[in-house]
Amino acid sequence: MATAQTVPSGQPLTLTEVLQDSVGNEAWLRFRFVAPQIAREAAAITYAQAEGDFVHLCDRVARPYMAEFALSADVIVITLMDRPVAFGTPDPEATQFIEAFRIVDNACIWDEF
Repeated sequence: MATAQTVPSGQPLTLTEVLQDSVGNEAWLRFRFVAPQIAREAAAITYAQAEGDFVHLCDRVARPYMAEFALSADVIVITLMDRPVAFGTPDPEATQFIEAFRIVDNACIWDEF
């Protein structure tokens, strides 16, 4: 699934996986991207610089993906990680930025999770 993405921060991103799961009674759809420039040692892209990338990825990647594959979700999670990290596996050396959204009136709205 490795697809390069263009985002507002200009950092290179690669979509590595899309996961479906349930949290409580809600369906969650997780889009996980490798973003090497967020690595602590590189420190090229900070969270503040990457913040605009999250809504962009929700609107331009997650929503079209859901439509293409006839999926629905209560929560969409966008993860940026400096290296591939197996979902649910701790990796204290990895840098990860994670944000969640809900689709409201056909738009991605930030959510607290």
